[in-house]
Amino acid sequence: METLLTLAVALMAGLLLTRLIKRWRLPAVTAYLVAGVLIGPNCLGLLGIRGLGFPTFDDVEQFGLISDVALGFIAFAIGNEFRLAQLRKTGKQAAVVAVIQALTATVFVDVVLLLLHLVLGDRLPVSTCIVLGAVATATAPAATIMVVNQYKAKGPLTDILLPIVALDDAVGLVVFAISFGAAKTMTSGSFSPLSVILNPTLEIVASLLLGAALGGLFSLVEKLFHSNSKRLSVAVAFVVLAAALSKVEIPLGGEVALSFSPLLVCMMVGSIFCNVCDFSQEIMYKTDRWTAPLYVLFFVLSGAELDLRVFSQVAVVGVGLAYILSRSAGKITGASAGARLMHCQPTVCKYLGLTLLPQAGVALGMSVTVAAGLGEQGKIIRDIILFSVLVYELIGPILTKIALTKAGEILPPQADGTPAAPAQGR
Repeated sequence: METLLTLAVALMAGLLLTRLIKRWRLPAVTAYLVAGVLIGPNCLGLLGIRGLGFPTFDDVEQFGLISDVALGFIAFAIGNEFRLAQLRKTGKQAAVVAVIQALTATVFVDVVLLLLHLVLGDRLPVSTCIVLGAVATATAPAATIMVVNQYKAKGPLTDILLPIVALDDAVGLVVFAISFGAAKTMTSGSFSPLSVILNPTLEIVASLLLGAALGGLFSLVEKLFHSNSKRLSVAVAFVVLAAALSKVEIPLGGEVALSFSPLLVCMMVGSIFCNVCDFSQEIMYKTDRWTAPLYVLFFVLSGAELDLRVFSQVAVVGVGLAYILSRSAGKITGASAGARLMHCQPTVCKYLGLTLLPQAGVALGMSVTVAAGLGEQGKIIRDIILFSVLVYELIGPILTKIALTKAGEILPPQADGTPAAPAQGR
């Protein structure tokens, strides 16, 4: 009973808070995150009443299945943006801009933190600097997708934004694997170039192949059914299957292992399906409607996971602020430079960087790996990332909405306060 009651409270808390922040015209995802913080271990959870909040962070982790499934559907929805007709227009642009903005963020963070290292010395090791630089590449697709869907954003900025957010995962995996391998070398003295190069390569290739296979099978199975409800059920089954299989890890000997990225696998399923199945648009639309409450729970749980105690650590806050400011500058500068290089429209060059600031799932996943692999230093890095995620997840969606509005891709609300639908052909 407590589990069901907790889910009901989490869902209602997120929904009710959207009514409160509506007067400020803030994105709904911000309300969900704040609701999670309020019913989490640092607020309502302090009362210790199970069922009316999350008394401990272990209680939040028990609902990890919901987060895994929600991320699967978010990645599946992103895959829908990789339709061949659309890629012919923005594919090359998105790939180049994604790489440039990700690497620029890494360089900015590395330079700023290494300068801080000269001042702080061993209190901020070089290995910590380069790991945080790698984590800076990651952008959270979930918050971006929620803002785009809530306000029905449509236009050139939205068209290039979604593929870039998707490609960030692949770029981030490679940069993080190399940087993390170098950091482990600095702290332990052992180095395995084979695992540093091979593991991320295997993960990306294996994820894309598994996603492609599941996407092809999904398209074939969908054609066996004609009822919309059954087709929706098949879609749900395959996304859950993809999320489950992406958890498999196969040791290949030594430090080399075959693992999968849930985001890349589910994204590839959606990409193959939308290009192979002739009624994919309808299925994608129905899937988006079905997952609405799932997304609410995902963001409320994400908010509950944020540990406000990191604010009590002066060193974490100081380095965290340096990380946030340098990463933001890198994302904005890199996105603008990449967009200009690829001759994107002026609105894309001007506002793209602001939409790439949210950071959560992938960055948190990286922090878990770091905490497990770098001991006490890894725990400090995790605290810094938790602090930055707290800040980014609260202000990131707001900045995304502002950027899309300034670009003219979110129309002013109607008289009743609901978002206006974009004009056709916009």
